[in-house]
Amino acid sequence: MTKKRKNKVHKTLVEQILDKNKIPFEQMEFPTHEEGDVAQLSVDHMDIDEHKIYKTIVFTGKKTGPVVGVLPVDEHLSEKKLAKASGNKKVALVPLKDLLKTTGYQHGANTPIGIYEKFKYPIFFDQEAKEMGTIIVSSGQIGRSVKVDAQKVANLVHGKFVDIKE
Repeated sequence: MTKKRKNKVHKTLVEQILDKNKIPFEQMEFPTHEEGDVAQLSVDHMDIDEHKIYKTIVFTGKKTGPVVGVLPVDEHLSEKKLAKASGNKKVALVPLKDLLKTTGYQHGANTPIGIYEKFKYPIFFDQEAKEMGTIIVSSGQIGRSVKVDAQKVANLVHGKFVDIKE
């Protein structure tokens, strides 16, 4: 007796977490390219506003240890603002060689949902995410993302909306 399989895209752990918490999302796939020794999203020729695509950057502070900033890919994060929001004097980027062991994800696949699920690090979303409503964040695999409601994701990961842009 053989079982028939439905032909569907497998769900990432992040998508399973969203399902479990009854948070609606839309699966998205982006082409990627290698830049140096890391994979990057290729969004230049897509019909999506880059400002809705959010990157997840991991820092470390003396008081908190790892701390996560989430902001649009076309913006720069202010380390001073993130340090202040997280209760640290200063924060520094987690070195690329330590990223996988710190977050469980390789560069380009970091996601606030998966990082919080595994490590419960403090997560800070740029305040603009709240105003945007829906944002696109990585679903834990390079080239895979989810379009979700920013407030629902922030609630799920106990994230705070703060000004962290330069």
